[in-house]
Amino acid sequence: MLFQLGYKAETDEALLFSLIEQNSDSKEFFIQKAIGWALREYSKVAPEAVQIFVAETPLAALSRREALKWLKAKGKLAV
Repeated sequence: MLFQLGYKAETDEALLFSLIEQNSDSKEFFIQKAIGWALREYSKVAPEAVQIFVAETPLAALSRREALKWLKAKGKLAV
């Protein structure tokens, strides 16, 4: 997941979302944090895609909170 952080708009969205789905049930703190971090960074270039993915995917509370943190701070969270 994290290897794509620097890719910005070149992120392979399908791969990112697939890797997150494969790991979303992990109880490991750092996996949950990494999921949120990857989504948060991707939300800077694809906010709608991230919001839809977060809404439709069962994620740990930590992952969800981290994923939406930047959007919330910038007032871009469409809830």
